[in-house]
Parts: sequence; structure tokens; C-alpha cells
Amino acid sequence: MNPPEACKPLWEHGWYRAAHHLASPNFGPRPDGVVVDLLVLHSISLPPGVYGGDEVQRLFTNRLDPNEHPWFEQLRGLEVSAHFFVRRDGALWQFVSCDQRAWHAGRSRHQGRDNCNDFSIGIELEGLEGETFEPVQYEVLGRLCADVAKQYPIASVAGHEHVAPGRKRDPGEGFEWTALRRRLGWSARCFPSVSDTSRRL
Repeated sequence: MNPPEACKPLWEHGWYRAAHHLASPNFGPRPDGVVVDLLVLHSISLPPGVYGGDEVQRLFTNRLDPNEHPWFEQLRGLEVSAHFFVRRDGALWQFVSCDQRAWHAGRSRHQGRDNCNDFSIGIELEGLEGETFEPVQYEVLGRLCADVAKQYPIASVAGHEHVAPGRKRDPGEGFEWTALRRRLGWSARCFPSVSDTSRRL
């Protein structure tokens, strides 16, 4: 007899029970002894500003047809992934075990450490950099961050724009860092500094 859903563990081998699971081939092992203590937030929509399709899921599983839309040509052959994806309607997807290294941050640096993919968990929000996000996305993101922090010693949350300045701009000015901080109740030290973001903490 299978245990009821409420009795199942929230995490199993780095997979989060509250998410839809769709395994990506784009991942690898984390370096030995690494401490996973950073959350990196991104925004994504394919094509930019278009929501509701399955293009992001297909991108992260190498099934996006570059001939399907002119903008997709620049993604031809790209192998990327994130651990999580929060849709505009609040649906949550997971593509890579948090015990593994997803390919989301690229060339990056945080608090003196390079290669953020090694020690971070990447969370994509369906949206366009500089634009706003939906209240339900903050609700799901807050719950996800809190549950991740119960499993991993998370010390910081940053945007892609903060770990790859000049190269990336997401999630952008439309992301309300104050809303996330209020929801989590974490210290301001866990978030980008006032000088690093347009939203005061």
C-alpha cells in the first residue's frame, strides 16, 4: 500500500515533490565537497514576451525546433537547463536534481567565487526582463525558496544580473525583491545590496 501524498518526503535525491518533474539531459556533477548555498533567479520566455507554451520545457530538454520561430535560430545547439521554472500561472516545474549541477548561470561570480553553477540552484521565472511578475509567482517562489533552504544551507539569493553583470539583465527591474524578502523573512544580508538592484530592500 502506497503512503498518502502528505506522508511522502518533500525531497528525494534532490527532487522536490511539489513540482512537476521533467528531466533534462543538461546537467553534471557538482565538484566534490561543494556547499550549495546560493539561489540564482532568472527570467525567461520563448519567444521573448510570449507566455503559456511549452517552449521553455522543450529548450531545457533539447527538443526546441530552431526553425519554429525566427528568434529560436540563435538557440540552435544550445544546451542549457535550470533546476526550476515558475510559470505565470504558478505551475512549478523541475528539470534537474538540486544535488546536481544545472547549466543556468554560465560565466558568473558571487562573493568572490566563480562558476556559480557549481554551488547554486537556478530558478527561472516565466517573464521578460524589466517587466513585472504575477503575485502567484512570488507565492510559489517564496514557498520554493523556503523549502530549498530546509534542505540546503542557502545563505544568499541573487539575480542572474548580479552574478553576471554586464552580460545578463534578468530578472530585471520588474522583479520585486522586497516582496520576496517579506515573504521569506530572511535577513537583508541574504539579498542583493541596494547598490546592486533598483529595488530597495
